[in-house]
Amino acid sequence: MKKTLLVLLTCLAMVFAFTACGGSENSESGDAPADEGTEVIVFAAASMQSSLEELEASFEEANPGVDVVLNCDSSGTLQEQIMEGAPCDIFFSAAQKNMDELEAEGLVVEGTRSNVLNNQLVVITQPDSETKVTGLENLGDAASIALADGSVPVGKYTRRALINLGVLEEVEDPATITTQQVSDALGGVEISEQGNVSKVLAAVEEASSEVGTVYLSDTYGQENKVKILQTVSYDVAGDIIYPIAQIVNKDAGDAETEAAANVLAYLTDDNAKSIYKTHLFDIDVE
Repeated sequence: MKKTLLVLLTCLAMVFAFTACGGSENSESGDAPADEGTEVIVFAAASMQSSLEELEASFEEANPGVDVVLNCDSSGTLQEQIMEGAPCDIFFSAAQKNMDELEAEGLVVEGTRSNVLNNQLVVITQPDSETKVTGLENLGDAASIALADGSVPVGKYTRRALINLGVLEEVEDPATITTQQVSDALGGVEISEQGNVSKVLAAVEEASSEVGTVYLSDTYGQENKVKILQTVSYDVAGDIIYPIAQIVNKDAGDAETEAAANVLAYLTDDNAKSIYKTHLFDIDVE
């Protein structure tokens, strides 16, 4: 009797083990379990991180079956990653050029692109700084400067502003002006080149650089860590337009593509714009 009972229990255990290890049709086909959720990957400019984290949380709360994954960095870096085949569903850029180049490569889903935000360039320092710098006009008076390289939108906008002020010579593309050339034009001041705007902000906050140029939105919530010396006018730096679009993701299934469209709509609706405004972006964009 004991032997028969042991055999029966062993057979039952094998049946349960087979079921748990994926003896179903879905597992053999490689489909994800129905309760695993849908992932939407959003590539966004570093200056968008704080506002998008807020919107990510509210979207996921209202849509528990969708996981929004943020990848925030320089728009130029993100563009390169997309062009190299990195999976991405939505791109929120801090510059038109990066989106233009993706669109030219056929990587933007037709009809999904729109301009959402504007921003302003600011010159910052530490709250207790005794810097002589009052703005871009006398930036060369700084002991040290944190500056993004020309491939980073904020670095390009800074160079454009310095051209318009007569500090740098006119060139077709401000992004081609090297950090060393900026230093030379400013009298040889020490410049710490940074890979994105968040790193510029950190360099100033940590006082490793006396001043730096970031976006007005980057100073949101940082009032105790940085002081704005100058908010550069649009006439000098130009409009800093942020376009957004759905990206062609060949690895995405129908569920992910549909979810991405819903996330895109969420990131461009009136509620999202009110969040962006709170984070010091300009939402009056034509």
